Amino acid sequence: MLVVAGTVLGLAFAGSPERLPAGSQIAGVDVSGLTVGEARALLEKRSHDLANDPVVFTAEGKRWRVKPSSVVVDVDWGAAVQAARRQGEGFGPLRGLKRLGVRVFGGEVVPTSRVYQYAVNAYLGRFARAVDRPRVEPSVRLNGDEAEVVPGRNGRVLDRNAAQESLVRALTSLSREPVALPLKIDRTRLTARDLAGAEVKADTALSAPVDLVYGPGGWHLSQRKIARLLTLPRNGKSDLQLAGPRADRFFANLRKRVEHAPKDAGFAIGARNVVRVIPAESGRKLDAQATTRNLMAALLSTSNRKADLKVASAAPERTTRDAKAMGITGLVGAYETFYGGVPNRIHNVQLVAHLIDDHFIAPKEEFSFNATTGERSPDKGFLEAPVIINGELKTGLGGGVCQVSTTTFNAAYEAGLPITDRTNHALYISHYPLGRDATVNYPDTDLKFVNDTGHWLWVRTFVGSSSLTVALYGTPQNRRVESEVAPLEVSGSAPTKRVADPSLTDGSEIVEEAGAPARSTHVRRRVFSAGGTLLYDHTWYSTYVAEPEVIRYGTKPKAEPPPPPPPPPPKKKNPPPPSPPPAGAGA
Repeated sequence: MLVVAGTVLGLAFAGSPERLPAGSQIAGVDVSGLTVGEARALLEKRSHDLANDPVVFTAEGKRWRVKPSSVVVDVDWGAAVQAARRQGEGFGPLRGLKRLGVRVFGGEVVPTSRVYQYAVNAYLGRFARAVDRPRVEPSVRLNGDEAEVVPGRNGRVLDRNAAQESLVRALTSLSREPVALPLKIDRTRLTARDLAGAEVKADTALSAPVDLVYGPGGWHLSQRKIARLLTLPRNGKSDLQLAGPRADRFFANLRKRVEHAPKDAGFAIGARNVVRVIPAESGRKLDAQATTRNLMAALLSTSNRKADLKVASAAPERTTRDAKAMGITGLVGAYETFYGGVPNRIHNVQLVAHLIDDHFIAPKEEFSFNATTGERSPDKGFLEAPVIINGELKTGLGGGVCQVSTTTFNAAYEAGLPITDRTNHALYISHYPLGRDATVNYPDTDLKFVNDTGHWLWVRTFVGSSSLTVALYGTPQNRRVESEVAPLEVSGSAPTKRVADPSLTDGSEIVEEAGAPARSTHVRRRVFSAGGTLLYDHTWYSTYVAEPEVIRYGTKPKAEPPPPPPPPPPKKKNPPPPSPPPAGAGA
């Protein structure tokens, strides 16, 4: 009977599958009996008409008007209509029963939408600033010389997750009823009872002075001083602490009074380049944690109001034993070069020399000039000076650095160390040893050599007013270095570069730079051990590009010669003198 009754009831309410079931609502709009197309058209029109019609949100007597167009990007009305249709679809009696359920219990569909999340966050922030009243945790404060507990209170804040859901749903809805924003209670984490013990501890801490003892002396802390060092419980904390800016300054002052830094073992160079070890010195540092524990124990005691200041030994990074084990006892190799030039170049030479000074090279370690000095940049103090760039002498940052790299190369050369990376200058430089110059350029052109002595090497630089010495100290190897230097041979003629000069008269020429031909040389170095065994046999080849002869020629037109002077006017002839009278004539 139940099956028959259900079938009859289902057929009675089956209706047309083309129309939405009675009781269907989408975003607050009744769409009962409409086709899918009619429902979608109705919803889209209603949504368009209400896009700038604000929804009113309320909380704690405050009101906000929000336009859907300021938050909602779009609403998927088609999907919402299909969801409503599925509530009443099916075959015959089954469809009728489903539609009966929608008619009786309702079939509200909330459409999906896309929103401007930044706008949602902005509105939630505006709501929260207006209604939030955060909780206040109970705390302990001083009332004169005594501590007292200040009760806390619960707060009330916007329920941001629920409020976001309400905001989006209301702006998507096609009704314009005011919407109350959801709030929640922000409860305190502690109660006044939780701070009762801290109140007693604070009273005990401030009951009498405390002495911080260090050796024969120390520091006397009055009750006023103790009050400045204590941080009383607040903001959800229940512990009494020695903390805060004043406590930090107090412990910083203790460090200045009791601490001193350890000194690493060092090395000193004596007569005949004999190196001795300078012993290390241990340091002393404040044990702040142990001191704080002792001080807090004294503050909470009613009988023993003294606390010991605790210090710990600070060990040096390089002990005396470490230094002795490094085997640095004498000179392994050194070289001196002389320099000059403009003040900026001299400055750069001295600066980079200091960057590699006092550098230690471990056994089997490869020394890198670039890695040791780093990039040559203005913030390190490098200045512009003459430098070779692409085979031409120009002005650039760090000019003069190659004086140091060349000197370092020759120190390693004379020490008989294996040199793994070296590049000659593009132009020949006469004041460097022939074929033994070494240029560098960060980060691609480097100078490298390996410490194969079995002991540490110590790089020292000695900078004078016009000379630079690079010395390598370690365990002397007494190696013999033999060199064969090939003559500097011309491998190409110097090109001529003619430069027009409008200040010179046409036809005149001046040799501005003499130029130099392309040249090449090579150096062979053989390194023998103290016992005469050949260790290394290597040849370095150096090629130097030509430097053009620069001739300036005149382009200024020659001046026209002045016109010749006019001929002088002809001279007038004087009349002949009168003839003398004939003889015998007279008056």
